[in-house]
Amino acid sequence: MFKFRYLAKFLILAGVVIAMAGCDLSTPTHVGDNSKIPSNMKAVSYSALPGWKDDDVRYALQAFRNTCAAKINYHGSVIPDSELLREKCNMLPSSSASVSVVRAWFESHFQPYQVFNENGGKTGTYTGYYSPVVHACRHQTEKCSVPIMDTPNDARKYKGVDSKTLVKNRIGRVIYWIDPIDLQDMGSATLILEDGSKVKVNVASTNDLPFNGIGAQLKKRGIRPEGGYTMKAVRAYLKQHRALANELVDNNPRYVYYREAGSFDVIGKMGVKLSKIRSVAMDDSIYTLGLPVYINTSLSDGRSFNRLMIAQDTGGAIKGWVRADIYFGVGDEAFELAHGQHSQGQMFILMPKEYSYVKPR
Repeated sequence: MFKFRYLAKFLILAGVVIAMAGCDLSTPTHVGDNSKIPSNMKAVSYSALPGWKDDDVRYALQAFRNTCAAKINYHGSVIPDSELLREKCNMLPSSSASVSVVRAWFESHFQPYQVFNENGGKTGTYTGYYSPVVHACRHQTEKCSVPIMDTPNDARKYKGVDSKTLVKNRIGRVIYWIDPIDLQDMGSATLILEDGSKVKVNVASTNDLPFNGIGAQLKKRGIRPEGGYTMKAVRAYLKQHRALANELVDNNPRYVYYREAGSFDVIGKMGVKLSKIRSVAMDDSIYTLGLPVYINTSLSDGRSFNRLMIAQDTGGAIKGWVRADIYFGVGDEAFELAHGQHSQGQMFILMPKEYSYVKPR
């Protein structure tokens, strides 16, 4: 009997050890620089995060695992201590861990901070983006009239030079031709060529000039497509006014260069694969990319959106403390979610718990 009780206790203890093996809640050994926390960030409990207990944070963990494989550039106003964050990456739960174990891991290792705007407000704007699938041509045609080019070797040839000049003088090697209607919202994209084959292209660089979107240009001219200024409505309108589409493309000084990718994964600014509805683009002049961020907002169809995301990308229009662009994935379904996304909401940054900040550089 004694032996049986001893064995039972041993098995229970072993079960606890096994359960915890995939989720290291041990005390970190590294001590960072406990610099002053920005005044517009307030430490809160996890109970202050709307819907936190309902989110399946296992998907965020996988996105964070991608972050840990990246070379993180520690800069901005909100910078985690690099050695402490690296230690978190060495303590990740296993990929088979339950949602409760993963949630406990985040709660044990990260402190949430509610982010406020510089004016004291706690709400900001949340838009969406996606990776399109567009038709392209190997050679110029009437429909495929706009070249996409790879980056010239000498930055002096294209930085600060407007898109119309770059295209006219072919400053860069033309890799494919596309419809100008598709160019307006094309970041990283899958191209379907005339023979049905597919090619993946990623953004390589830009000419660093301001973006003047087609929708904004239509508004300035007093042209309102049927259905308003959503991406879907604008595209339908331009299909009926192709000469105008070419003119509006020429009037946008921003030019984006592309490179062919060896994989169909969508890669963000961090250089890692983006995760559908778990990766988010944020202002990297403020935040070090790679940090977990909890977002409380709504989708274009009115559904609430409370998710733990990972900041893994950025964008020219994504500026400010409470501002983010949600990555919705690839193709038509992602397009439907992204094109109408424009909502208000709150943001909570998760920083390593013990010593969160280093001095801004």
